[in-house]
Amino acid sequence: MTAQTDTPGSVTAVYKVSGMSCGHCEGAVSGELSELPGVSSVKAVASTGEVTVVSATALDEEAVRAAVDEAGFELVAKI
Repeated sequence: MTAQTDTPGSVTAVYKVSGMSCGHCEGAVSGELSELPGVSSVKAVASTGEVTVVSATALDEEAVRAAVDEAGFELVAKI
């Protein structure tokens, strides 16, 4: 899944993040991504390495990468 619109005015994107192994990791990634402007929800799943982000508009991939890096993990790809 790349980007899709779930409700009017929102965009959902799924990213692959490496290095997450527990709930604390999920929380760290979710916390950093939640601070990006326009983000309304974040769901990180350590077991799959997938992070789903819902935002008002499409996010800049470099901003997402910087937030994931700040949490101590690596953004692998947008899927």
